[in-house]
Amino acid sequence: MASCCDDNEHDPAAKSVAEALEIILAAATPPDRREVLALADAGDRVLAEDLRAVQPIPAWPNSAMDGYGLRSADGAQRRHIVGAAFAGHPFHGTLGPGECIRIMTGAPVPESVDCVVPQEQCETQGDWVEIHTSPRPGANIRRTGEDLAAGATALARGTLLRPAALGLAASLGRTELSVYPALRVAFFSTGDELQGLGAPLAAGQIYDSNRHTLRALLQRLGCIPVDLGRIADEPADIRAALIAAADMADVVLTSGGVSVGEADYISALLQELGQVSFWKMNMKPGRPLAFGRIGTAHFFGLPGNPVSTIVTFYEFVRPFLLKRMGHSGPWTVPTLRLPCATTLKKKPGRMDFQRGQLQAGPDGLEVAPVGAQSSHILSGMAQAQCLMVLPAEAGDIPAGSLVEVQILEGLV
Repeated sequence: MASCCDDNEHDPAAKSVAEALEIILAAATPPDRREVLALADAGDRVLAEDLRAVQPIPAWPNSAMDGYGLRSADGAQRRHIVGAAFAGHPFHGTLGPGECIRIMTGAPVPESVDCVVPQEQCETQGDWVEIHTSPRPGANIRRTGEDLAAGATALARGTLLRPAALGLAASLGRTELSVYPALRVAFFSTGDELQGLGAPLAAGQIYDSNRHTLRALLQRLGCIPVDLGRIADEPADIRAALIAAADMADVVLTSGGVSVGEADYISALLQELGQVSFWKMNMKPGRPLAFGRIGTAHFFGLPGNPVSTIVTFYEFVRPFLLKRMGHSGPWTVPTLRLPCATTLKKKPGRMDFQRGQLQAGPDGLEVAPVGAQSSHILSGMAQAQCLMVLPAEAGDIPAGSLVEVQILEGLV
């Protein structure tokens, strides 16, 4: 019987994902510069200041429901409607015994009102309303400062400015924010077999998909992509591209050329131009990986197979870029533990990142593999919502077992 070693799954000299990530994150120094942007332009940047509430949010008590504002001490009795309060149009009077006001969601609550009864629990008859529940003090009233007290930190330095964070900054009245500069990331693909889009394929050629994948990944992360195109498998061309990329960018990514092969010139050139380590990773997909520096730029050499490029970006490049952008963390992909819907086929030896989809099972959320799991098959990756992270020492995973699941949907 063939062992996992006979199938080339296990290599005692290979570096684990955790070991590589520790080295990579240690090299990710936070930014030392900042700039001021208009709020509308600050999306996907990282906040370079603590944002504090100068006044409580909300600044006054307001109604959480459409209904009737009243005095709870009057109990459940018929009340006379003496006015109305709307968002932006408060009621300025004072309630007496047996009185109430019509009040809408977000409207300021007058001092004489200590309870809002939802309209579904009331019955109106002209200027009178019948209350069908026992009013409770404070019910359905948003308190002053319930969201943020005056002086509280609304957003901490290092926050990635997603839509909700921008909305919170706007609720504080901020028109500008201090942020860290966006990272410039240069990238190119290598390989004579690659053809540009729109051109016919000759024998042995494939379209260059990795550059378009990397551009989209970088854009969603808020980086500035610098696409240097396709570079032929010629040492002089690759050398010039590496030098140009390092001169114009904070980080350089290449796709292909870091595995052992007669035409893989990048490894030799990188040894000449910079300080780069070449690792055989104990993971699948994505066995070859290079990391280091060329001049002042950090460098990642990613494998050329499409799925390997994406998986190594998520596991190594994304955490590195987030830390370099000034993000306070966590930098790794969010992880859950979910039962697998079917048996997952796996050989012991390497940590396996299998592509999966989330689905509703009989007992709640579960995960199932999607598409073929080979590193060159991009169709399954395109359908994947998550990666199922299977331990290196594991063999086949029985259906129903809990597995680690990295959620990709909505991330970069």
